[in-house]
Amino acid sequence: MSAVDTVCRLTSASALTATQDLALGVWVETIGFHAPGDGGAALYRIEAGGGNSEPNGMDIIAAGHGLVAHLVEPDAVNYRMFGAAGDAEQDDGVQIKRAHEYANDHGIPVINLSGEFWIKETNDIPIRTNVHWGQTTFHIDERHNDKTAHRFVVQNDRPAFGIQDVALKAALLEKVRPGVQIIPELADYAGHLISVLDEADRIGIRAGNYSKAGWAREEFFYVEEEGRIIGDIAWAFSDFTSITAKPCSDTYRIVEGGGFYFSGDTPGDNSVSYHAHGIEIERSRTIVREQWMGLERGHSDDSMAPRKGLYVFNTVYDVTLENVRAMPWEKNRTSESRVLKAGTYGIGGRRMLNCLFRNLTAEGGWVAWGVFGTNLNKNFRVENCRLNRIDVHFHCWNLYITDCTIGFKGISVTGGGDLFIENTVCHGPTFVSFRPDYGSKWDGHIRIRGCTFKPSGDQPTSVLSYRPTNFDYQYPIGYAKSITVSDMVIDYSAAPASTAVCWVVQTVPFSKTDDGSRLFFPNHITFQNISVEGRDQGVRLLRIPQPGTHDMRKAGGYDGALLSANCDLVFDCVELERLTGKNEDGGDEVHLQIGGNEEIDYVDTRALYARVRFVDCDGVRVHLGNSFTNAFFERCRVNTVAAPNARGELVFNDCRFQSELDHEPEGAINEVASTLGTRFTNCTIHAPIIGGEASPESVDKTGLTEINGLTAHYHTNTALGNEVLSNLETRKIQLTPEYMAHLKHHHALEP
Repeated sequence: MSAVDTVCRLTSASALTATQDLALGVWVETIGFHAPGDGGAALYRIEAGGGNSEPNGMDIIAAGHGLVAHLVEPDAVNYRMFGAAGDAEQDDGVQIKRAHEYANDHGIPVINLSGEFWIKETNDIPIRTNVHWGQTTFHIDERHNDKTAHRFVVQNDRPAFGIQDVALKAALLEKVRPGVQIIPELADYAGHLISVLDEADRIGIRAGNYSKAGWAREEFFYVEEEGRIIGDIAWAFSDFTSITAKPCSDTYRIVEGGGFYFSGDTPGDNSVSYHAHGIEIERSRTIVREQWMGLERGHSDDSMAPRKGLYVFNTVYDVTLENVRAMPWEKNRTSESRVLKAGTYGIGGRRMLNCLFRNLTAEGGWVAWGVFGTNLNKNFRVENCRLNRIDVHFHCWNLYITDCTIGFKGISVTGGGDLFIENTVCHGPTFVSFRPDYGSKWDGHIRIRGCTFKPSGDQPTSVLSYRPTNFDYQYPIGYAKSITVSDMVIDYSAAPASTAVCWVVQTVPFSKTDDGSRLFFPNHITFQNISVEGRDQGVRLLRIPQPGTHDMRKAGGYDGALLSANCDLVFDCVELERLTGKNEDGGDEVHLQIGGNEEIDYVDTRALYARVRFVDCDGVRVHLGNSFTNAFFERCRVNTVAAPNARGELVFNDCRFQSELDHEPEGAINEVASTLGTRFTNCTIHAPIIGGEASPESVDKTGLTEINGLTAHYHTNTALGNEVLSNLETRKIQLTPEYMAHLKHHHALEP
């Protein structure tokens, strides 16, 4: 039998060096690397040394007489085959890295289903094949975290490249714009992720104590057959300084299993800038699943350097992270000297398209920062997760959250497209906060359905919080194209003693910035079936004090005969707060404010011309002063309507008027005169409640009617409350036939 037909069996890889009689071409099978049965069993072939066959003690082992033993594994490799010791002393990252390099070179998976390994100084472990870690655990020494190099990198199969074609650039400049769905000139780039940007055009200037460099105007999208693009376009361009194409592979790479324990130490370079410490994903069509990440047992997070993320996504399309326990890291520690200077993240990245996060858990208390920290994130989908925060700093486009629980840090985003949240619970002071440092911008549609909001303390709260600064962000800012909040429960069981105000939408008092930019505003707002549990106090709706300078993006108008609305606001079965007094500015507390007491300049037809409808709401208190508004109230208990100089109409159907005040009014309680007519159908006027007591004698102060006197406006079947009638009987006051006739039917043109 020839040497090439011979298989020699040895106890370990180290025995290869000790054995002096191995011949060229002999096959060697070991039953361990360091010792028999240690999991490093492998097959080798004896070859001549030299050239590219220098021994490395891992997959190329010195065999004596100038020969080397080359690892030959056609199916899969594990870390023990390369000498990973798992003894907590050695940096196993060296052997782990070589194992992946071998797997990458031979196109085979890494299958390492068990064992504990310590990664110390090793970074940039390349993953270009499938990985199955099973029950393997990794211990990461964070003293060696690097500012740029991650521990593992899921690499793209082919490099990105720049596109220099002048004709194609001209075509893209014309066609990359909002609404485009197909760009035929990109047909040859099917299967690529395209990025276009203009470095000279800076947008998203960050308000506050931050750099004012902003972001380059940028778009990225995936190209399918015939130039069909995936990824809505938000911007149009006047130039491109670069066009980049990143090839996306035709197969999915799967990285699954494993647990990661982090030491929680400050990196040894003593830098307090961001450090990498986990897995960077650069490859599109990657699935990462079934993993656990946390601190070493008995350790705490003592790092003074912020982290980029356990998972960091970098210019990818169609990536899934599922069945993972991650963690947010500490920032706002009790000791001021231990507070981090910047946010620190468990999941990060930028230029993410069609990424799915499913069945993730990453929770923490008030000390922990947000687990998510991303930018340029499009078609972002989160399903069945429990996370302490979902955050996109700059330019989220299309965010879908379903069946999730979001912790104290809440949902914090800016951008546009669809923001759809369903069957989700959110804790903290705000259900969704639109980041003020990027202008609280959401240029798209918002739908929140079947959710529960759980305020956690006695501070003012809001379902949607828009708090932009009066600042030039270098792009349009505003509140959305449409907002729908339906079937929501606001549950104060964690803060039952709270008396703080809860707004459904929190706004700012200005609608135009100092540089002349007008804030855009939704054309449709619907709040439906919103209830409160855990306390008796209900909610307030929103304030629009400067409707005349909002930009509705479509025309409305008023010509003295008709009001053409460009904004519909519907409030249907909303549990409202009981209001009786003044706000901090001295004005009446109200649920809805459009306009104010001062005259308002409506700059053009694109200002806000409103149509408001209240249905089945109790205790409604509104201020519509000096605005162009048509307001309709159906089956409501109306507290107070203040509409001085109202241009439009006021219509009340099947309503009950019962004003509540904490003090005696100086003038009329309600101001309901309107230029297009005020109509009452099947309504009842009750005695005002002043200082907690019913005051039937104050009916004449309601501004709606005067007993046996003036009955203004249009009335059909108007009634007086029983307590009013009983009081009249006690005072021996009889209603005149003329007055009763006016209550039954009165035209505004009648005397």
